Amino acid sequence: MWVKRDDLTGLGVGGNKARKLEFLCGEALQLGADCLVTVGAGQSNHCRMTAAAGARLGLETHLVLSGTAPDTLVGNQLLAHLFGAHLHFTGAPASHWGALEIARETLTEELAADGLRPHSIPIGGSTAVGALGYVAAFVEIMQQCEGLEFAPKSIVFTSSSGGTHAGLVAGRALWRSLGHAVPDVVAIGVAKGVVAGMPDVADLAAQTLALLGESGVVPADIEIDTRWLGDDYAVPSVAGDDAVRWAARHGGWVVDRTYSGKGLAGLLGNAADGRWGTDDDVVFIHTGGLPAVFAPGGLPS
Repeated sequence: MWVKRDDLTGLGVGGNKARKLEFLCGEALQLGADCLVTVGAGQSNHCRMTAAAGARLGLETHLVLSGTAPDTLVGNQLLAHLFGAHLHFTGAPASHWGALEIARETLTEELAADGLRPHSIPIGGSTAVGALGYVAAFVEIMQQCEGLEFAPKSIVFTSSSGGTHAGLVAGRALWRSLGHAVPDVVAIGVAKGVVAGMPDVADLAAQTLALLGESGVVPADIEIDTRWLGDDYAVPSVAGDDAVRWAARHGGWVVDRTYSGKGLAGLLGNAADGRWGTDDDVVFIHTGGLPAVFAPGGLPS
């Protein structure tokens, strides 16, 4: 098992969203935006990193969040506030993404009516432009594996809003088109939408490749292991909590209960099921989530 440390990407304590935000914020600047709007769960890593990106670029940032305003800000909310973002609490549950997206669209319209030029980013930054970050990441991983003289059997990661997933699938298709052998891309689904096939990851991957003037995604490229969601998105699971402890005690890695912990549970579960042999190399993408462990309920007891 190899761990791709995308929790160490930098930008506001790090995480996988730095890769998406490189392209999403580039798009915002190209379009002449003067503020950013995005949306997520109350302890959204994506929102915290968008706040950091806005601070770096001098763009006013507005975050639409689930839940209600707490008496004391902690975890990702505390950092987002420190980065200067405006926090808008909707009262919606963390798993009600439709309500959260409607609130994002409404706020975007209000800001535009006030004379601002908002660049509005869907949950997780999961657009074709955002997914370009993980096309580049796939190529980066394969080049690093070549440098270390091994060929990964699988790349395993967590999937919820579909952008990281689509980018990796698109990157795999691109790498395959260049004549290279490719590993399996194994998504561990941690949100009801992606588990049910929404968003359509194949379609988003195809849109992402089209931005590069390429094609080649086929339905067989999409693999989502749906067994590790538990009761719902952002609801801890027994297997996920076991994986959180396993990571801490075997590698000194900190993974969160909402996202990376469940993804790692999927990898460990597949290994226990015998999917890989003892001589196989498997890459797990650690997508971050450190600040959330300092929020109430952020770590298992």
